[in-house]
Amino acid sequence: MPMRSLLAALMLGASTLGALAAASSVPFDYTPDPALRTASRAELESRVRRACTVTQGRLTGQAEASLARPCGCYASRTLRAFTPVELDAYRTTGVFDDGGRSKALAAIDSCGLRRPA
Repeated sequence: MPMRSLLAALMLGASTLGALAAASSVPFDYTPDPALRTASRAELESRVRRACTVTQGRLTGQAEASLARPCGCYASRTLRAFTPVELDAYRTTGVFDDGGRSKALAAIDSCGLRRPA
């Protein structure tokens, strides 16, 4: 009987770890760029704009050059909406936290971009 309990506990732990891994949008081997910590707001906006053009280009099949204006809209609106805490979280982790993610989705919608799946 104790062996069965141990096996059940191990299976539960493995399934919980799998669920957490599936829920995360950050790959396990991801390391944030240390330059984010000292980047100016303009540099951060440029990085967000570049990531947007690459992502939207893949989603829509459009040339990256045609996405410069809507992605510029997205980057500026997103970073302007961030609180100092959300901006610091982005600088530290390289990804948007939950509050930042919701603001980014609102900027995607208002700038006429396609939401990633």
